[in-house]
Amino acid sequence: MKRSREEIFAQILNVCKNGASKTKVVYQANLNFRTVNPYLKTLIGSNLIEVREGKKVLYETTQKGENLLEAIGRVNDELS
Repeated sequence: MKRSREEIFAQILNVCKNGASKTKVVYQANLNFRTVNPYLKTLIGSNLIEVREGKKVLYETTQKGENLLEAIGRVNDELS
């Protein structure tokens, strides 16, 4: 069964909670390197994740992103 965009966004936000490299996002969200880029761009543009540059680039979920994840969780709980 195909996942919706919203499910993929939620998975990426969850992976990035404690900071994650693009490789970690790709593997844990079950994406590939070509398809992950538009999702990351959208999440960054919406201020749901931020980029931390240091030794390597890390993507980290912002407070706004965590709030969205909690809201999605509540909706899923209601639907279950």
